[in-house]
Amino acid sequence: MKKTKWIVLAVLCLAALAALAGCGGRDRQGTAGNRPQLSGNITAVGSTAMQPLVEQAANQFMAKHPNVKIVVQGGGSGTGLTQVAQGAADIGNSDIFAEEKDGIDASQLVDHQICVVGMAAVVNPAVNIDNLTRQQLVDIFTGKITNWKDVGGPDQKVVLVNRPKASGTRATFKKYALGGAEEAAGIEEDSSGTVRKIVKETPGAIGYLALSYLDGSVKAIKLDGVEPSKENITSGKYPVWAYQHSYTKGKPSGALEAFLNYIMTDEVQKSIIPQLGYIPVTEMKVVRDASGNVKSK
Repeated sequence: MKKTKWIVLAVLCLAALAALAGCGGRDRQGTAGNRPQLSGNITAVGSTAMQPLVEQAANQFMAKHPNVKIVVQGGGSGTGLTQVAQGAADIGNSDIFAEEKDGIDASQLVDHQICVVGMAAVVNPAVNIDNLTRQQLVDIFTGKITNWKDVGGPDQKVVLVNRPKASGTRATFKKYALGGAEEAAGIEEDSSGTVRKIVKETPGAIGYLALSYLDGSVKAIKLDGVEPSKENITSGKYPVWAYQHSYTKGKPSGALEAFLNYIMTDEVQKSIIPQLGYIPVTEMKVVRDASGNVKSK
């Protein structure tokens, strides 16, 4: 009888140890401190000015969380805002506030301001000018000036390279560089990368790009003698800049919330963002609202 009792106790102890071992195995494989491993699919659509940043942040996030898949697409800020508002995308990346886009109910969207990017007029390297007044820039983009000799450049036809109307880069440049003037017809391209390539390869070409796309292949133009530099943007001296917004429809959760939180960590804000030519919001000495009003912090 005593021997049977000891056998029963031994079996019960072995069962308890096996259960504990099983729990430990599940914790190593599936949880960390009772937190479920992140998983899911995220689609980010919109601003091509933001695309290099979001793609690099997504790649680093997916390396840390292999069960999360993030797809980053361009299409322009208008497309990003429309798709996130319709629920077709998880993130709508935009160079403009949602309130600036017709047909978008901004009250349904949550604004995550990721960083700031400057934008500048860029010309083919052979165009031997580096500064334009605001009026000269307006006259060029509205078609009043059609030859570079009229602004001190070579005797060469001006070739305009624009972004489509859905582009946040176009909206920002039009609002803050051209004072809202309507651009003349020209070459129209969907992506910032293509604009850069065309301006580089086309004699007499002028377009505009986010500073994150400047790689030395095209020449950025000063505006009224003010260089489109980080220092001039953060101080408010250079006016052509925009917040980079990642909009979500409602408050994010799960992997989506974790990814957006990751973008705001020092790993991204102090490393990736400066390396790619963007500016952390924390370094701005001025703020701007959706109506374009600027004030000191």
